[in-house]
Amino acid sequence: MPAYHSSFNEFEARQAGNISILPIKTRFRGPAPIADSDQADIIDETLDLFRANSLFRNFEIKGPADRILIILILFVSDCLFKIGNARTVPTALEASKMLNTLAVDNFPIPGDANFPLNAHYSPPGSRMDAEYLRTYLTQVRQELAARLVERLYADGTNKPNKWWMAFQKRRFMNRSLAT
Repeated sequence: MPAYHSSFNEFEARQAGNISILPIKTRFRGPAPIADSDQADIIDETLDLFRANSLFRNFEIKGPADRILIILILFVSDCLFKIGNARTVPTALEASKMLNTLAVDNFPIPGDANFPLNAHYSPPGSRMDAEYLRTYLTQVRQELAARLVERLYADGTNKPNKWWMAFQKRRFMNRSLAT
C-alpha cells in the first residue's frame, strides 16, 4: 500500500528551492499567502494524513507539495514527542506554549548542513529565498502547532488524546527534524 501524497502537487505556487509555498489559513503574521477559509489547506492535509503516513518507512516524492508535507509531518512527530516527554501531562495551555516555542526555535532549512533530508531537497537559490523560506516555515509551524493542540485537546478533558499520543514514538521515514 503506497503512502498518501499531497493533493496540492498540481497546485501552481511559488517555490523556494524545490518546496512549494502554499497558501494557508492562519492567525499568525508572516509571508504565507492566505488561503480560502472554507477549503482545506496544507496544514489540514498534514493533520489528516499524519497518522496514516507515519506508518510508512518510505515515501516517494511526487511533487513540490510533498516536500512541504514531509517537513510538516516530521514537525508534528517532534511536537508529539515533546508533549509525551514532558515531566507531567501538560494542559492545553501548557502544550500550546511548549509547541509555540518549538515552532519559533531556530531550525535548519534545506541547504543547511544539519538539515536531515538534504539529499531530497535543493537549497534555496539566494539568501533572500532562504530567509523567505525560513519565515514561511516558521509561520506554518506556528499555525500547525496551534491546530495540533486544538485536535489533541478537542475532547475538553485537558489531557491529550491517547489515539494521537500513541504516535509519539513513531518516526516517519525513521527521521526527525530535531537536532
